[in-house]
Formats: sequence, structure tokens, C-alpha cells
Amino acid sequence: MDVVTFGETMVLFYPPTVGPLRFATTFHRSIGGAESNVAICLARLGHQAGWFSRLGNDEFGVYVQNFIRGEGVDTSRVRFDDQFPTGLFFKERQAMQEPRVTYYRKDSAASKLSPADVDEEYLSRAKFLHLSGITPALGPSCLDAVHHAITLAKKHGLTVVFDPNIRLKLWTKERAREVLLEVAKRCDIVMPGLEEGEILTGQTAPEEIAKVFLQNGVNLAVIKLGEKGAYYATSEAGEYVPGYPVLQIVDPIGAGDGFAGGFLSGLIRGWPYRKAVELGNRIGAYALTVAGDVEGYPFESQIFSDQTKEIKR
Repeated sequence: MDVVTFGETMVLFYPPTVGPLRFATTFHRSIGGAESNVAICLARLGHQAGWFSRLGNDEFGVYVQNFIRGEGVDTSRVRFDDQFPTGLFFKERQAMQEPRVTYYRKDSAASKLSPADVDEEYLSRAKFLHLSGITPALGPSCLDAVHHAITLAKKHGLTVVFDPNIRLKLWTKERAREVLLEVAKRCDIVMPGLEEGEILTGQTAPEEIAKVFLQNGVNLAVIKLGEKGAYYATSEAGEYVPGYPVLQIVDPIGAGDGFAGGFLSGLIRGWPYRKAVELGNRIGAYALTVAGDVEGYPFESQIFSDQTKEIKR
């Protein structure tokens, strides 16, 4: 296994039309969840990825597992809950603005994740553990599960990668800063967006944001800068990596997870940090071109059609 990740994945509904949901009469159905987005992205890029969570023992839960498993992601550690349901969310497409998202996730099955759901033997098979800051926001037992997973990952020599993925609909900035900084200190690689980095560190420049994380014990900080690309830094050096131009942005949601998947793909391949960040930028750009969280992620053949021979030598 290359990467294991876990967290909540919900069923996503979005209308084919632009405008308020009150006028929508039909909806497309898909799924969305930061961690499963990354796992799907990695599977499409040719890697072995595992994702687990708690899902409601309902039709939506079966749909979520089948969707993710159908993308080539290992879901063997998913648990179904008879008491709590699978979460849902709706995406309202707005003209000239980012989509508006409404969640129905209170007391969902995934919000009951706990350390008991983290299988040590399963985790020990992986090289990387990917975490997001959404899971700790879902409740105390979810935060305990995150810390337990980090402890097990350290025990078995995994590299722990953390995307803060701050969702202020779930908690306050103050609480997010307190909890996520503690999680970040225990991780090897941290990759916030620029605004998330500002919330967590109080700094506004990518160099200063990275410096705070590095001073707290992180080995590598990657600051996502949207269309401008990304900035990465270690204790020795830092560098800006330009982004990929996108002629028409259809849906920005899922781009950050695409970056994470591309970046992890580069690390799995043993690439230097700059080249891995370049791949992250490229995959994130692909994600912007399609409605839905994961539909825009490319397959390995699309990305490496001209480079595969070089990679395999």
C-alpha cells in the first residue's frame, strides 16, 4: 500500500443549472470527501491507496463505498453503522462566484469515528498516512482517531502528510487554530492553502507561514497559492513553483485535494520536492475544469503519456 487515508465522505447532489437551489428540479449525484478525493486521485495515477471511514448502513452508504471501490481504492476497512446515517451535501452553482455548499452531516456515521476504527496492521502496510483537518472538526472521538493514527504511523515508520483543510462551518477560527496546530506539530509534511496558513500562524507571506511550521518540527511545508502555484520549504531552502494556466474554471472544489494527490504521487515515485509540487499543481489544474469533486482528476496515461518510458528506466 502506498497511502492510507481516512475521513468522512458524503453523497453530493448538484443541479445541472446555475442559480438558487430552490429553482432546481433535477440533480446529479456524486460523492465528495477530502480524503477519498485524494485516494481516488492517487488510484487514477497508478498507486495503491486505501481509504476507510464509518458509513451509514443505508443505500447512500453502499453507494459511497461502491463508488470509491470502483475507482480502484481499497475500502476493506470501511465500517457500516446501523445507528447513524451517511452524510449528504448540496452544491449550489452560482454565476461568477464559487459554488455555495450546504451540508447535512450532523450526527453522521463518520462523525462517530474513533481510535477503534484505526486498524494498526492495515496502517503498517503503507508508506504514507494522509490526514485532513476536517476529521478533527467532526467531534472529540474523531480527533482522538487522528492522534491515534499518527501515533501508529510513527511507530511503523510512515510519513505523515497533513492538509489542514479548514472548514469554518464546523468550528471557530480559534478552535481550529488550537487543534490543528497541535496536529501539525506531529506531522512530517504540512500543506495548507494560503488563507489556511494565515489562520493557523498569523502570518501572511508564504515564506513566514512555512517558517512557523518548520520551527514547530515539520520537515516540509507546502503552501498552496491557487493560480499562482505553490511555495515549498525545508529548513535548508524554499522555492516558488508556478501554477498551470486554466482557460475556464468550472468548479474549484476538489482542486486542493487534486494537488495533494499529485504531490503525493511525486513523493511515491521518489521525485525531488520541486517536481512533486509541479505535479501537484498540474493535477489541481485538471480538477478545476469539471463540475464535481473527483470527476476532473486525470488518469496516469493522460499525465505520463510522454514521460512513462523515462520514469520506468
